[in-house]
Amino acid sequence: MIHQKDLLTILRHLCYSDERMKPIEEQLKIIKRGTDEIISVTELKEKLLLRKPLVIKAGFDPSAPDIHLGHTVLLRKMKHFQELGHDVHFLIGDFTGRIGDPSGKSKLRPQLTSEEVKENAKTYKKQIFKILNKEKTKVVFNSKWCSKLGTEGIFDLASRYTVARMLERDDFQTRYKKKTPISILEFLYPLLQGYDSVVMKADVELGGTDQKFNLLVGRDLQRNWGMKTQVIITMPILEGLDGVEKMSKSLNNYVGISEDADEMFGKLMSISDKLMWRYYELLTDVDYEKIKKDVKNGAVHPKEVKASLAKTIVSEYHGKPAAAEAKKKFEAVFARKEVPEDMSEYKFPAKSMLSAAVVAECFKLTKSEARRLIAQGAVTYGGKKVNDPNAVLIFGKKGKVLKVGKRRFCRLLGVD
Repeated sequence: MIHQKDLLTILRHLCYSDERMKPIEEQLKIIKRGTDEIISVTELKEKLLLRKPLVIKAGFDPSAPDIHLGHTVLLRKMKHFQELGHDVHFLIGDFTGRIGDPSGKSKLRPQLTSEEVKENAKTYKKQIFKILNKEKTKVVFNSKWCSKLGTEGIFDLASRYTVARMLERDDFQTRYKKKTPISILEFLYPLLQGYDSVVMKADVELGGTDQKFNLLVGRDLQRNWGMKTQVIITMPILEGLDGVEKMSKSLNNYVGISEDADEMFGKLMSISDKLMWRYYELLTDVDYEKIKKDVKNGAVHPKEVKASLAKTIVSEYHGKPAAAEAKKKFEAVFARKEVPEDMSEYKFPAKSMLSAAVVAECFKLTKSEARRLIAQGAVTYGGKKVNDPNAVLIFGKKGKVLKVGKRRFCRLLGVD
């Protein structure tokens, strides 16, 4: 129910609102795209009816700064709000990051040092503006207010929530039943995240589905402080290239936004036709429903649609010319089975080296990553599969092609 005071505010804004803002239903359509849950749509409509910029909050702990497409699901929703005229606040949890978010964790997480947090935060700031508008994004650090809480402030914050409510959380409950240690510090994490919402006076907080408990704590604390509660919007966790596990660098099923255009394009072409639609919905603004019907009716081949998806995503991070060139190279290598002409060339003064060392050096990998790829049968040299990380590769003056997976090539030459 809208209170009389809010009704007057709405009427005032209807008369003097920012005409650049889209109509409410149009905003809702854009906001709802790809979302998992909105708590609640009614409250969101009420806030939008005020016809003023809302404070949009999304927090990121600087513990894994290499952003991949899975992270961009949330960033793209922030971008939508930004384009609709709302105030986007990118919160770097440099204070809470030292605790580590316990969401989805089955054991106690090691604490990051303040130096690690600072370095990771710098990397985040370099990457997010590939998606967000730098001029319209407010980057904030929660150490600004959390470090000022002191003992009395922590006591006050802790008194506003109960252990029983904390143990309603699935991962805490599971660990408690299994007698796996849960530190008091981990209980503080959702409280501090919720306190961020109080300080920032957030109207909307965004997070992944695994963040729902933390986001709800923010609502509870705002209510406890006598404030209007934030709307929470949860976004799905994006599946990786395998279509099964969530996108993760550790699972090697990811597409990094800083990877080169050729690598991104090739990886995206490897996904299944089913997963393709999920990527269209969460990683682009393309109205793909008609395309989906055309594929179903046989009017267009799924491979063409997938190439269009890859080109759209690569264009966003590298520009249209680079995406077009990546598509051209991909078709040359895979459709016509050609070896790319402009592959990297490595010259080794030694006549031979161990295969794992060569793979690591040529493709900028660790030795363990190189050994794993060889063990998976993903490496060939001169057209022959390399099965042993300790195999000796002989280099000739004419050079042979070293290939890893389906998309990475380099030519190896021996020099005197």
